[in-house]
Amino acid sequence: MSAVQEPSTTEPMEIDVAVDDRLQNSDDDDGDSAYEDETNSMTTSLASKVTAYNFKHGRRYHAYKEGSYIYPNDENESERLDIVHKMVEVSMGGQLHFSPLENPKRILDIGTGTGIWAMEIGDKFPQADVLGNDLSPIQPRWVPPNVHFEIDDVEADWTYSTKFDYIHCRTMAASLRDWPRLMKQCFENLAPGGYAEFIDYDGVYTSPDGSLKENSDVAVLNRLFMKTSADNGMDSSPGPKLEGWMKDAGFERVTGTRRMLPLGTWPADRTLKEVGAWNYLMMSEGLEGIVNYLFGHFLGMSKEEILVTCTKVRRQLNDPKCHIMYPLHIVYGRKPAAPTEDDD
Repeated sequence: MSAVQEPSTTEPMEIDVAVDDRLQNSDDDDGDSAYEDETNSMTTSLASKVTAYNFKHGRRYHAYKEGSYIYPNDENESERLDIVHKMVEVSMGGQLHFSPLENPKRILDIGTGTGIWAMEIGDKFPQADVLGNDLSPIQPRWVPPNVHFEIDDVEADWTYSTKFDYIHCRTMAASLRDWPRLMKQCFENLAPGGYAEFIDYDGVYTSPDGSLKENSDVAVLNRLFMKTSADNGMDSSPGPKLEGWMKDAGFERVTGTRRMLPLGTWPADRTLKEVGAWNYLMMSEGLEGIVNYLFGHFLGMSKEEILVTCTKVRRQLNDPKCHIMYPLHIVYGRKPAAPTEDDD
């Protein structure tokens, strides 16, 4: 039998933090007022740093973790993100998720954008605490009481003290630099038996009948976007890799499916026609925002060059004989449940 070891003792840590005497030497009421004024002043200053937006070629970009996200955060971009939400929702048959959720208590929406998905899932599960995070504070102030938003970088270390029952991540193509690490952090921050779901693009444009020519303006822009993203550490086509990344992170019951996203109303199928209409609206109105920072910052293209490029692409998008589409991958998996006594 091994000897019982005495519990180790730890020397008390000496903490030497000076106190601001200016706030201590006043009368109680005045001191409270001074402290409140200084606190409000500092929090206002910190908030201003988050909203001290940057501008390039007339578009507004996030200030927090400047340059880590290539898309704008202005009103035009918010409208584009809401269109993407509708497009994905229609392609998923009106569903907000495919994971088999049963009364989740805590839900995390990664890169929440305008917060529209988080608010809708909050309405669906009113008993759940829904948290949406993003680099930009562009979410509305009036939200369901169980929905909250925070400014955060999902590629930084996560510091949540309570596990989630469901983590949702959608359309983050060309936004992340380390997908496997994100998968690992999702896995670690899920409660046993909890689900994570990833919904993202295969960014390679194609056509069912060869009508998208390799030298066309759309195809050239598509290849340039993917190459420039990859050259700068961002995967613009994560969809096909989602299943493998989830399995590598430790998820079980990984299930994947695809939905086609047409660009335009050329499909005969009514659902695909509606999806294509939303996709066309998103692309025609949001194209400059999609390529502006990537082409302007990394390739040095001028605002005028970007506008000319986008005009040529729009012209081709209006051609009913050009049938463009690309897949949307929807993948979910479960963190293994905690072992029970019966498993022993």
